[in-house]
Amino acid sequence: MATFTTSRVIPAPPDDVFAAIRAPERLARWWGPDGFTNTFSVFEFKPAGKWSLVMRGPDGTAYPSENTFADIDPPEKVVVEHPSNPVYRLVITLKAASGGTLVTWAQSFADPEVARRIESIVVPANEQNLARLAAEVAGAEA
Repeated sequence: MATFTTSRVIPAPPDDVFAAIRAPERLARWWGPDGFTNTFSVFEFKPAGKWSLVMRGPDGTAYPSENTFADIDPPEKVVVEHPSNPVYRLVITLKAASGGTLVTWAQSFADPEVARRIESIVVPANEQNLARLAAEVAGAEA
């Protein structure tokens, strides 16, 4: 198992940050790295719920993705399992912090060799995800 972890403080309370995760129209706006768009075909935001989407890259390439919400503990945690290659488990935690909410994004890959090969893509993509989440939350407050 290999885990990549990143975090940042988003200047909003945990309930506001969680709202940007649980609402499919909002999640579709920020999920993925810069330049990606999303179309959800299934979004069952509950423990053991399915989440099927197509991420479309800036070059137009479609990346289908099938996931399960393994655990949801509002407004503190969401766990997403991605059972196809690359197999991973994403744990998003939200904790009240000075200045807002500390969001921690821990993505654990089942195969350390796969993780090593894609680290140069995953690490900056995860940072971009959190930046896009922060922008989504800020936009909702405006």
